Amino acid sequence: MEIHYDDKTDLLYIRFDKRKQQVVNRRVTDEIVLDIGGEGKIVGIEILDASRHMNLEALLPVHYELQK
Repeated sequence: MEIHYDDKTDLLYIRFDKRKQQVVNRRVTDEIVLDIGGEGKIVGIEILDASRHMNLEALLPVHYELQK
């Protein structure tokens, strides 16, 4: 599992399966999008405005990249 956070866009992405595969995006709410893999399993979760919905410090250690 990988967790990535982009502080400029306040986007959190949790990836459960590292394999390259085609996914279908399913919007669950205005702020949550699921990536569904070929077998119907959740491959990743994208959370928009993440800092409003989660305590990001509780997810540490988290690898995230700062955009320049």
